[in-house]
Amino acid sequence: MQENEQKLQETEGGGTEQNPESEKTTIEESPISEPNASEAPVQKDTEETQPMESPDEVTAEKATADESTEEAEKVIEEIEESNAEDAEDVENEKRHHIPFLDYHSMSMENLVGELQRLVKNEKVQAIHKHVSSIKYEFDQKFQEFLEHKKEEFVANGGNAIDFRYNSVAKRQFNEVFGEYREKKDQYYKQLEQNLKSNLQRRLEIIEELKGLMNVEEDINTTYKNFKELQENWRNAGPVPRNNYNDVWRTYHHHMEIFYDFLHLNRELRDLDFKHNLEEKLKLVERAEALAQEPDLNKAFRELQTLHKIWKEDIGPVAKEQREEVWERFSNATKAMHQRRQEYFQEQEKVYEKNLVKKQEVITAIAQIADNVTNNHRALQQQIKEVEALRDAFFKAGKVPQKVNEQTWSEFKETVRKFNRNKNAFYKNQKKEQLENLEKKKALLALAVSLKDSEDREMATPEMKRIQSEWKKIGHVPRKYSDKIWNEFKEACNHYFNRLHAQKSESQKEEYENFEKKNSCLDRLKAFNLTGDSKKDLATLKEFIAEWKQYGRVPYNKKHINGKFNKIVDALFRKLGVSRQESELLRYGDKMQELAKSDDDYAINSERTFIRRKIDESKSEIRQLENNLQFFSNASEDNPLVKEVVKNINQHKEALETWQAKLKKLNILKNNRNKEAEESAQSSNEEE
Repeated sequence: MQENEQKLQETEGGGTEQNPESEKTTIEESPISEPNASEAPVQKDTEETQPMESPDEVTAEKATADESTEEAEKVIEEIEESNAEDAEDVENEKRHHIPFLDYHSMSMENLVGELQRLVKNEKVQAIHKHVSSIKYEFDQKFQEFLEHKKEEFVANGGNAIDFRYNSVAKRQFNEVFGEYREKKDQYYKQLEQNLKSNLQRRLEIIEELKGLMNVEEDINTTYKNFKELQENWRNAGPVPRNNYNDVWRTYHHHMEIFYDFLHLNRELRDLDFKHNLEEKLKLVERAEALAQEPDLNKAFRELQTLHKIWKEDIGPVAKEQREEVWERFSNATKAMHQRRQEYFQEQEKVYEKNLVKKQEVITAIAQIADNVTNNHRALQQQIKEVEALRDAFFKAGKVPQKVNEQTWSEFKETVRKFNRNKNAFYKNQKKEQLENLEKKKALLALAVSLKDSEDREMATPEMKRIQSEWKKIGHVPRKYSDKIWNEFKEACNHYFNRLHAQKSESQKEEYENFEKKNSCLDRLKAFNLTGDSKKDLATLKEFIAEWKQYGRVPYNKKHINGKFNKIVDALFRKLGVSRQESELLRYGDKMQELAKSDDDYAINSERTFIRRKIDESKSEIRQLENNLQFFSNASEDNPLVKEVVKNINQHKEALETWQAKLKKLNILKNNRNKEAEESAQSSNEEE
């Protein structure tokens, strides 16, 4: 590649005999710059009649002209660079039609998805800028996310040097980006040899073009060879983008020298000049018409194509017309540049508005960061608010480039401040939880010491007090929670099971009831549904009625009730009866007993019992939902989360059942009150 570049420089210079001034003039007349003003026709008489301008006016006018020229050269340079990129491979042009999405507002997961889509569906050489933008946004978001996780790790007692974080999004991004780089490397490796070969061929054509002027032969034969070289040039293929402009500039340089050489056959030269002028005027008219194209991006791409045709497909025109035709084409380019500048100015206004929005978001986060609550539930709400503000920050859009880094730094620092204060709260809470753990360990030790006590008078109230104290103590660290609770529950159950076992001697009737219920349970297990729903439902009601008439069983045998209810519920489900309906069906028998007993005290006692159960269910639901807040950062697949959610649903179902029972009991009481009122009214009428 270096050898080709050196050869290109030598070729462009035209050898040691080439006149530098001649080279300068030719380059200025090439499509990448304006023609040399020194070659314009001199209007001496007109200039002599012009009024003398003051030095300040001349200086200002010259500065304006220079600025205009500089801006035009910038936009032409931009077009040339883009055309050089497209010339390397026609697939590059597709990048103009792949939309740039608002990557700034996308989450890391969405950025990975968009990168996957581009790498899978688009040409690798057409998505370089898209991939670069996606990578820039992903890296910023991931770095902020990683810093947040690191601060949490340190706040929880970890050492910063030990911090490691396995991000699924980062791993997926690296995999897709690696696939993109592999495709890109493979593509450019294959392309490089072709480009080098094409460059070498074009340099050889330039050498052949130079040689035409040193061959002694008929001018018509020389002209024919010149046309063949032009055709070979058109078919020589793409060259490296770094060499594109230089090689074309050199080619045009020697082509114009050849046209000057053709002065011996002015007819052939003028015919070419005429054809080239017609084609360039068509391009000028198309470029001027682009001022009416409403789609600015489409218009600029069209202008880029026109510049490419001007450079690659059309030769020079007569010297006396070069400045005029180039001036028109350049003015059309300046007009497009002016439109783009106005568009960019409007975009800058939008970016300024976005900046105001982002500054408002930063201020809002800062206000929360300065007032972090000391309540877990309220802090969870603040965390949600900050997350919503973070989303709003990214969705606000781009800001002016000059303040982009500063705005991003302010945003990160403000979010980091909130996270530090939040982590400080949870660090203090963790300290409290460790203190709670020590308190519960003390109660556990006391419960273990009493579980085998024979002093029932002392141990029973003490065990009840311990259980009550346990409920008053707050949360302990999650990793100890289940273990210490299970140990405490085991100690308490052990004591009370012993206590109930000791009472069993005086509970012969309860044991007799247990035997009867056990027999009933065996018959229920052997029962098979007949398919007649009414008949089967009646049979199940008979089992329930029989079960209820046997009364209480020993405390340590109460599990038999659960077995019975489980089988009955399963049979009810087969009959299409829900668990709640089956529970209410069983409760219907008790309602009949209460109605027959005509015992207001029993009804009121049952009503008080149900209300207490309703309150207990509500309390359990609140407690479990509060516990669930501690798993806010845990996955839904976490076994502990699943267990808590399952318990909540069970208590809600039980609450509905208790409320339905209370409703039935209220109806019973209202009916009894109504009957009593009617009876009293009847007695009064008789009197």
